[in-house]
Amino acid sequence: MDPLFQTSLGYLAPTGTAKGLGVFATRSIGPGEVVEKVPVILLRTEFDQLENDLRQRVFDWERIASMPGTSALALGYGSMYNHANPANMRYDSVLEGNGIRFTAVRAIGQGEELTINYDGRGGDPDSTEDVWFPMFGIVPVGVDPNE
Repeated sequence: MDPLFQTSLGYLAPTGTAKGLGVFATRSIGPGEVVEKVPVILLRTEFDQLENDLRQRVFDWERIASMPGTSALALGYGSMYNHANPANMRYDSVLEGNGIRFTAVRAIGQGEELTINYDGRGGDPDSTEDVWFPMFGIVPVGVDPNE
């Protein structure tokens, strides 16, 4: 039986970088394996009216689940995954129960940080856009702000 929700194959720990906390694999994870399925709390407030701290943790539910004017705060570790491009996971909406599924797109080693791409269309693991960070005035770790 496919569970409606599934606890993470990861644990939360300091990254040792400016990113702060990150989620790391508890064991090796194979490509296509579901890493976590989490429920979400739907926020029916316009995204630009949310507090900045909250905007940095929510998903654009309009974009990934076709619900206009709605954001989603993922429970579990869902709103804690850091950005990478390319990322080692993709995400998609699970409309039954209002949730998000995080799936490995390649083999992930035990102890490796689990990441998603904040700019990926529909949860894709890679992108050519860089809109999420500028939207919040954030300079990604490892990027020279003067370039």
